[in-house]
Amino acid sequence: MKSLIANVCILGMIGIVIGTGVFANTEAEVAATVMVQNIAVSVSDGSIDYGTLGQNSTQNTLPGGANDMQTATNDGNVTSDIKIKGTNSNDWTLGATAGDNIYTHHFCNATDNDCTTPLTNYTALTTSYTDLKTDVAASGTVDFHLQINTPNPSSVFTQQNVNVWVQASASS
Repeated sequence: MKSLIANVCILGMIGIVIGTGVFANTEAEVAATVMVQNIAVSVSDGSIDYGTLGQNSTQNTLPGGANDMQTATNDGNVTSDIKIKGTNSNDWTLGATAGDNIYTHHFCNATDNDCTTPLTNYTALTTSYTDLKTDVAASGTVDFHLQINTPNPSSVFTQQNVNVWVQASASS
């Protein structure tokens, strides 16, 4: 009888140890979220008419000029760098100084600078992107003015599309 009681006690202890090990597991949830970045920019009003200009003449978007300041808006959901570049037209080349069928185009960040005295605070556009304003928050804006200088001389007397492109990229 003693051996039966001893066997029962041993089996009971083994059951307690095994049972305790089985019921010791627990789990907890880690809440995780993610959002895909959206990088987007828009420009309002997005159109400038400099009018008809003579050779080696300038016009800007200030009041008293074309009166047409532009506004770039970060339409994305992350802080972005807003960049700007100029283009060659069909018949004119964008350059650093006006020349034979070479025109210049400059920009000024009016959000951060006084643009009322061209070319003070203006930067020459090239056909490569350069910073207009860095670290623009989502829904943030940057106002800018432009100034064109027509070629000196020009052998072309038809309307030229001297477009400006604005780009957003994620801030680093």
